[in-house]
Amino acid sequence: MSVALVSPLASNSMRQEPLRVMVVDDSVVIRGLISRWIGSEPDMMVVGSLRTGLDAVNQLERINPDVAVLDIEMPELDGISALPQLLAKKRDLIIIMASTLTRRNAEISFKALSLGASDYIPKPESTREASAAEIFHHDLIQKIRSFGAKLRRAVPAAPSPALVPAPGRSREPSFRLQPSPVAQPQLVRRAFSMQAPRVLLIGSSTGGPQALMSLVGELGSVIDRFPVLITQHMPPTFTTILAEHLARSSHRPAHEAIDGEIVKAGQIYLAPGGRHMRVYRHGADAVIALDDGAPVNFCKPAVDPLFTSAIEVWQGGIMSVILTGMGSDGTRGGKDIVAAGGSVIAQDEATSVVWGMPGAAANAGICAAILPLNQIAPKLVRLFSGDRS
Repeated sequence: MSVALVSPLASNSMRQEPLRVMVVDDSVVIRGLISRWIGSEPDMMVVGSLRTGLDAVNQLERINPDVAVLDIEMPELDGISALPQLLAKKRDLIIIMASTLTRRNAEISFKALSLGASDYIPKPESTREASAAEIFHHDLIQKIRSFGAKLRRAVPAAPSPALVPAPGRSREPSFRLQPSPVAQPQLVRRAFSMQAPRVLLIGSSTGGPQALMSLVGELGSVIDRFPVLITQHMPPTFTTILAEHLARSSHRPAHEAIDGEIVKAGQIYLAPGGRHMRVYRHGADAVIALDDGAPVNFCKPAVDPLFTSAIEVWQGGIMSVILTGMGSDGTRGGKDIVAAGGSVIAQDEATSVVWGMPGAAANAGICAAILPLNQIAPKLVRLFSGDRS
């Protein structure tokens, strides 16, 4: 057993101290790499470096971490088996599952989310690949920091931010991480477009898989009459599994988009991991275009390319939704959609796992509505049925 421990801090000083991170992986190379990355950040520290899930369960109370980076495949007790035992001992523990990009691991990661994991992160096949290691490094630190920031905002739950006018239902598991919003200034809300929506575009990231499965499960009539295009920040293989889950949740066809295919009503198109999804007009048809360009907003696929490209096809007939996620991807494209006459809806902070992407859009003043997740689908059904308010 390989264990490195730092004694836990007194509870009354936890809020002022760096985030306490436990790294659990049977690879000494990966443990060392992640530990060095975390150790170089001023707002976080490694309090445990463990080889197996059993070590993590046995040492949890002594180490007292805020966040655990948990490998899936380990001897003695694997990550998916250790997960519920860790949460039983510490209900508010943030657990980020780490796995290599295989279909089996992708399926296990989805199962982990349903069991209470906060998020997942794909590990590169080899840390010798500089670009893959760099992305892994960036994403891991951002996830730890974003979840840690929410964890520290431990204040009583409050209603969604008040909105002021500006001039001129699913069987999928719900989120484990409970909301802890802070007081917000009033956010400007724009009027919905008077143009009838002809397409639904959705962008999401951290917490997005659960939110998407809940949302599409209530959108049957919209999907039947209009195309739905989704960009979820996700690697290859994971998007394949997500498309299958979306099909089951919606009882409608859902698949990873194919380059050159015609966009049709009654279909859910998901941007495949590792490729940006755009659309363009060819005669009377809207057509999918996939590309292998550079990451946008550190993401690939990214939401902005889809949002911005859709304007050429549907102009002001775009209804777009920005769901839970880190960063600000979608805000620039959302601004373009609004300028072209379309509308943007953002998920509210209380129901978002991370209020980065929807929060950026809300604070940019481009949203016509900022709603709890369970209110977005009913609103969309009304809007696509002719409601303009």
